[in-house]
Amino acid sequence: MYVCLCQGVTDGQIREAIYEGCCSYRDVRDATGVATQCGKCACVAKQVVRETLSDIQNASAPLAYPAGFAPA
Repeated sequence: MYVCLCQGVTDGQIREAIYEGCCSYRDVRDATGVATQCGKCACVAKQVVRETLSDIQNASAPLAYPAGFAPA
């Protein structure tokens, strides 16, 4: 879906920027140009960044116990 119509930035491009190393909304904005013109898309862009960073953090979180261990 297009997030920023002014710059033609999609949610996929925002996610890709994060997967390529952007660690914050500011990094994504600098890399993609999202929300640099009229700014109406900033809230949605920030939400996509937060969700993507959260998904990455949750996917890389270590297990509370080894996968082969069954708690009693």
